[in-house]
Amino acid sequence: MKKDIHPEYHEITVIMTDGSEFKTRSTMKADTLRLDIDPKSHPAWTGVHRLVDTAGQLAKFNNKFAKFGLKV
Repeated sequence: MKKDIHPEYHEITVIMTDGSEFKTRSTMKADTLRLDIDPKSHPAWTGVHRLVDTAGQLAKFNNKFAKFGLKV
């Protein structure tokens, strides 16, 4: 293998949406990874469907189509 071309592989802490943590190894530069969506909160695993709007797309849709009576 070539020397000095591989990223550093180190231990990081992953923080779930409920605050629980676990340690894993990664090549990510940061030491902590905070999740916005994980298996404890994602509708595919929980069966509870709720809209997650992190970029304002739902508000943009509602404003654009408000005159038609469409709302998400």
